[in-house]
Amino acid sequence: MKYDNVLETIGQTPVVKINKLAPDDVSLYVKLESFNPMASVKDRLARGIILDAKQSGALKEGQTVIEATSGNTGIALAMVCAVLGHPFVATMAETFSIERRKIMRALGAKVILTPAAERGSGMVRRAEELAQEHNWFLARQFQNPANPEYHANTTGPEILQDFAGERLDFWITGWGTGGTLSGAGKVLKAARPRLQVVATEPEQAALLSGGDWSPHKIQGWTPDFIPDVLEKEIVDRIVPVNEDESIGTALELARLEGIFTGISGGASLNAALKVAQEAEPGSVLLAMLPDTGERYLSTPLLENVNEGTDADWLETL
Repeated sequence: MKYDNVLETIGQTPVVKINKLAPDDVSLYVKLESFNPMASVKDRLARGIILDAKQSGALKEGQTVIEATSGNTGIALAMVCAVLGHPFVATMAETFSIERRKIMRALGAKVILTPAAERGSGMVRRAEELAQEHNWFLARQFQNPANPEYHANTTGPEILQDFAGERLDFWITGWGTGGTLSGAGKVLKAARPRLQVVATEPEQAALLSGGDWSPHKIQGWTPDFIPDVLEKEIVDRIVPVNEDESIGTALELARLEGIFTGISGGASLNAALKVAQEAEPGSVLLAMLPDTGERYLSTPLLENVNEGTDADWLETL
């Protein structure tokens, strides 16, 4: 297929069945958002926010865009801004993976790091300060209604199309901005009122469950606040997950199913497997896998993976 630019390739990501990890009496599928051009679900919100701002006139020709990001939104915005001719600046907590910074810079972005102690709210605050100081356009992914609206127009309808005329009982997703959960969730619930929307979040930062926030390893999920665009009333059930279990699930998914997802994808699948264990026979589940494991090369996901030779293994044959 031919496209006029890379932005036209965003969306229409595949839904793939899990054949080895799922219980035998249910059907479990995953939606692979790593098939987006910059390999994450955040490509969707980046395109939606920037095109909406240009159409409304809020974003002027050639104006710099700035946003607070854990990495994937920044990478996506850097791509969109490169195509549409806008400089991009990211503010990012220093704890997020090195590869995310490098990818953004490769796409022409500038990255301003904020102290880990200031958490997610610190990088948001810094973006607001710089936007006001320099008259830059602030994307506001946590507040901008164009974020969930784009998911309502793309992600949700894609799922309905893929399961048209078929059973779908549970839809499982984590949350970072809440855009996927709120936008796609609203469309799915409207079309299928009996569908159970399952939100998952780290045990250490279970804000939707009423818990306190503490640092966690699931990058991109659950900042230290509940975003304005997140509509909690859409959620039927909340399943907190253990971060180390989620890392193990991501690695099992790669080894047994050939799907290389990040820690957040492992967490989503971990929650889906918990739901699947309790679901009635014949149930159909779909979990969102937000990105690729390649975003996590320097993180705990792969810290125990050998970087040297496997010559010792040959000796065992």
